Amino acid sequence: MSISALTSFIVSLVFFMGIATASHAQATKPAPPTPIDEKKVELGGTPWNPQWDQIIEKALPLEMLSSQVPPGVRRFCPRFYEMAETDKRAFWAYFFQALAGAEAGLNPNTSVRHIEPNVAKHDEVRGTARRSEGLLQLSYADQKRYGCDFNWQVDRVLKPNDPAKTILQPKNNLECGVKILVNQTIVQHKPLLTRSGYWSTLHPDGPSYRVFAKQMTNPPLACGLSTKSTIDKSATTKSVQDGANRRESPQ
Repeated sequence: MSISALTSFIVSLVFFMGIATASHAQATKPAPPTPIDEKKVELGGTPWNPQWDQIIEKALPLEMLSSQVPPGVRRFCPRFYEMAETDKRAFWAYFFQALAGAEAGLNPNTSVRHIEPNVAKHDEVRGTARRSEGLLQLSYADQKRYGCDFNWQVDRVLKPNDPAKTILQPKNNLECGVKILVNQTIVQHKPLLTRSGYWSTLHPDGPSYRVFAKQMTNPPLACGLSTKSTIDKSATTKSVQDGANRRESPQ
């Protein structure tokens, strides 16, 4: 084989290996539905969008699929460290779905201004009292702290619940949430549940945590969690959304 032919072969091999690696890194699957997801459909509400699962799963760095994840993850997913990467991604998608259920009732346009002294904080980006916004109830200050894709200068002229706001767009909000959790668990080496964590719903033993814990009763089957959940184990966020669409379709 000539040198040029060998070089061409090596370049092609590296190219296709890169494609395979990228495809493997982004292998995704729909997460199971949380109790609130199923309840919203039952009551005629809008369920969790399975595309949000993909956003979360593709945003996860490899560290969140490794042994660097704090051992507290076993509380919700006993077999986490033994699972395939695709199942680990699905678990984190479920985790953030449960977090969004506890924080915002799965409503991406939720915008709350806190006035209670023990909750209200100053947002240095807005220059006013902080609002908690979107699926994961984040703030514009997170753009500076975690490099989130929020733009206050664009959003300031829009109404608080306008879905066009950069902070309310699910992709921006969920990707920011992943960055926050990575900073807590991987960078700072803090537990998954800690009183110094970003979300009060992940402060152990508090009233907000109990709301979150109720949503963590139907994780992926691969987790091996023994629960009394009555949700069909074959159900996914996609099947729930499909069911909601069928209900809305005219007969």
